[in-house]
Amino acid sequence: MARHVMLDPDAHRDLRVSFARGAQWGDAVMSAIVTPAEFRRVQNDYAILFRHDLAADRFDAHALFGFEPGENLYLEGDRWDAGALPLAIDIQPFLIGATRDGTARQVHIDLDHVRVAPAGVRLFDEDGRTTPFTDAAVEKLSALDTGWQAAPAFFSALRRHELLEPFTLEVTLADGAVNRLVGYHVIDEAKLRALDAAALGELHGGGHLMPIFMALASLTNLSGLVARKNRRSADG
Repeated sequence: MARHVMLDPDAHRDLRVSFARGAQWGDAVMSAIVTPAEFRRVQNDYAILFRHDLAADRFDAHALFGFEPGENLYLEGDRWDAGALPLAIDIQPFLIGATRDGTARQVHIDLDHVRVAPAGVRLFDEDGRTTPFTDAAVEKLSALDTGWQAAPAFFSALRRHELLEPFTLEVTLADGAVNRLVGYHVIDEAKLRALDAAALGELHGGGHLMPIFMALASLTNLSGLVARKNRRSADG
């Protein structure tokens, strides 16, 4: 369950949020949505794959953490073993809300999220002012919201130039077990190479070439993810 409310200094004066890491804090997830604006920051750690929401006919990008639901191979006990955290993970339990007329953005919090915990960091000081922790969370929320708003133009460009192709990965682990990753898409590198100067100019002008290259570069992390899976399997 979730209980989303607008963050309020009077109602939430004594609220605390934990920024610890671990499965008990909701980090045992297979992937997280990332926006194209994040690709450069996260591509060194995670494979970036694309998933098609058939109901909404919309593509989203995902940073991959594991090969099956609930598996996060970057989690080492209470440590997240990566240089960067996707914003969608880093901002929990905060989220972006909006006024009823949709004209203004608001900071909301899920009061039922496991991270809302007595042992956490205060969100407001004794005078009702936001703490540095809250200020940083709001800054990250703003970055995520800006990236989310810009993402449709990126995916529209990919679809317009037919640059997405279905992707299936079958991994045979050291113990002989087979993991199969299906339902994702990647950048079609052959079609990207075949684009003419006008198409490449359009993509560059829209700011789309850099995230395309970052998504392609990120796929080198798949071998590292397989290695993490093998180590985890060997450890039992």
